[in-house]
Amino acid sequence: MTEIAIVEDDPLVRQDLANLLATQKDFRCTASFASAEEALRAIPEKPPHVVLMDINLAAGMTGIECTRRLKERLPDLPIIMLTIFDDSERVFAALRAGASGYLVKRSAPNELIAAIQQVVQGGSPMSPHIARRVVEFFNAQRPEQPASETENLTERERELLALLARGKHYKEIATHLDISTDTVRSHIRRIYRKLQVHSRTEATVKFLGRQP
Repeated sequence: MTEIAIVEDDPLVRQDLANLLATQKDFRCTASFASAEEALRAIPEKPPHVVLMDINLAAGMTGIECTRRLKERLPDLPIIMLTIFDDSERVFAALRAGASGYLVKRSAPNELIAAIQQVVQGGSPMSPHIARRVVEFFNAQRPEQPASETENLTERERELLALLARGKHYKEIATHLDISTDTVRSHIRRIYRKLQVHSRTEATVKFLGRQP
């Protein structure tokens, strides 16, 4: 059973999300919070498997800052950002903070369910047009990549990171590159060592040229 916590200041949206999760036999909403401050007090005491985080909480701390602080205490906690915004600045701010995925609130219910399933499997779900923004940024930066440890990456490692930036999980990457999932994991471990990072989000953001 996948336990999910919701951080959303709009009570109607918060209830809609809880109701959606209640329709899924493998999901359970274990907590919901109206503010980042409430979430920061409670979530570290009893961490869920996934957090759905509103990016633009009306009062107090933003969802991006809440994500950053939660990841400092719970580095392995997957957090999916839910927002009405899809501009590049917020996308990359959320990724730099440690978000595992980024969906706009107008996404269909089945897309949200699929995103939760994907992040539990180690993926980085994004709404398609947000993924395109990430890839476009990646393509724009690549020709003028500054001298750094990223120059030590092989073409295959760069190709794999591009797929990570599009929100693909290990099985999808393995299929796309016609290699085994164990080989994907081996590539990931080497990439982490070369980039001196500890997570797929850090690796992707660093490669995109937006270091935290």
